[in-house]
Amino acid sequence: MSTAALPARPAVLADRLVPRSSVLTDAALVVTGAAVVGLLAQLTIPMWPVPITGQTLAVILVGGALGMRRGAAALTTYLALGLAGVPWFAEAGGGPAYVLMPSFGFIVGFVAAAAIAGWFAERAWDRRPVLAMVGFCAATAAPFVVGVPWMAMVLGLGDPATILAYGVTPFIVPGLVKAALAAAAFPLAWRLVKVLDGRA
Repeated sequence: MSTAALPARPAVLADRLVPRSSVLTDAALVVTGAAVVGLLAQLTIPMWPVPITGQTLAVILVGGALGMRRGAAALTTYLALGLAGVPWFAEAGGGPAYVLMPSFGFIVGFVAAAAIAGWFAERAWDRRPVLAMVGFCAATAAPFVVGVPWMAMVLGLGDPATILAYGVTPFIVPGLVKAALAAAAFPLAWRLVKVLDGRA
């Protein structure tokens, strides 16, 4: 099969900002995305057993900007390097022992969250605020699928009310706020891109 027969990857924001795609540029975008998540992870509201951080917002931004595959790759890189010892999990955490933290399952779930945000962005949902909000809320919910059972297992929790009180309820409003911020930022970014295209 010739490369001309291969379907083109749907354009996302990164493709407009860095139009010449190559293995090196994709790798650079993936590493940069991981670093953005690591940076925003340090914006923390301490809580036990799982803190509120800027990670989820960063995951949505990275996934939406890079697309499904590169977004998932960025969060896989973030996860792998964090376990290898890079101190960029919340509160400068890192190292293999972090798997025993109640919050570790959420980090695993971030890979899926970035992929979901990227999937919606590849379908141009990130260009309209309402559609972006729907897609980014779906991405925000993804880490709970892994994170809540992991937290319950690490802490030995069996009572559903306690599990919800520790792992779900405190994050509903912050999650909606983060999704809304991303849903406002992406359409604005696309408008700026169009303005720059017009001037060019």
